[in-house]
Amino acid sequence: MKKKLLIFSFLWTNFLLAQGPFAPAWGIEGNSAIHKDSSIIIDWASQCAIKRGYMDILNPSLGYTTVGDSTYGIGKAQTNGVVSLGDGGEAILQFNGKIYDGPGPDFAVFENAFSDMFLELAFVEVSSDGNNYFRFPAHSHSDTLIQIGSFGRVEASNIHNLAGKYPMNYGTPFDLADLSNQAGLDVQNITHIKIIDVVGNVDTMINRDSEGRIINDPYPTPFPSGGFDLDAVGVIHITSTSLLEHKSVELNFYPNPVENNMHFDGKWIDAEFRFYNANGYLQLFERAINSFIDISSLPKGVYFLEVLKGSSFARTKVIKL
Repeated sequence: MKKKLLIFSFLWTNFLLAQGPFAPAWGIEGNSAIHKDSSIIIDWASQCAIKRGYMDILNPSLGYTTVGDSTYGIGKAQTNGVVSLGDGGEAILQFNGKIYDGPGPDFAVFENAFSDMFLELAFVEVSSDGNNYFRFPAHSHSDTLIQIGSFGRVEASNIHNLAGKYPMNYGTPFDLADLSNQAGLDVQNITHIKIIDVVGNVDTMINRDSEGRIINDPYPTPFPSGGFDLDAVGVIHITSTSLLEHKSVELNFYPNPVENNMHFDGKWIDAEFRFYNANGYLQLFERAINSFIDISSLPKGVYFLEVLKGSSFARTKVIKL
């Protein structure tokens, strides 16, 4: 009888952790995790304000979480420690410039999960004016028949657009293109990012995703380090403070599609040329010393090119043959 119960428990657990429709866990082919040392991250949050949540929202007598403070949310991941938001807690982050919608993911949120299964989740919202926030369309396909316990397991492929999908050192990516049609939001000039802890209690404190599904994540976590542990937010596409004064101009080049040498006007000599693939990863960085750039080393495909020189910058699409 005991053996049958163990087999049933094993099968039930694996049923609840069945592979979902989204990018899989870190370490599995096809995952979308971004390492903290990735070359595509060019900046980190410079300001952070937090609003603590309770260690257990259903037992407020325990008090608020205490681990970390607002300074722990700034700078590079795994540098300053983490700040624990607690149940329903929030963090608002600002940056040395404005985040914009470029090719692929535009920023990544880092948590400190110690495995690829113990995942504490958070909603992510952005603002272009510091007052009105817009939430990324979050998806959670985790089973809700049984509450995931304090140290329970979450299958990463069942969640999307929720921070905390990946373990420490690996950020969860967010693409502003998902919010491109939101009235009142300028996805080319994001000034603030808000992180809001998900209270994953499936019975009482119900948080739902963008499709109305109940979100199930570890609960309760009645510790000083409870809730989402914000490590850092790394930025992939950001216009530096100095670049805000720069003028966006047209880049005329030929041929396009191009096989080897991409020719352009001589005014772009000494400019920085950055080629990104469709997923937003930097593939080639060159400083032009002539009126052409040799891109023969790039595989065939579509690339997004960003060029910067002095007070001018340009963005365009390049097709590599």
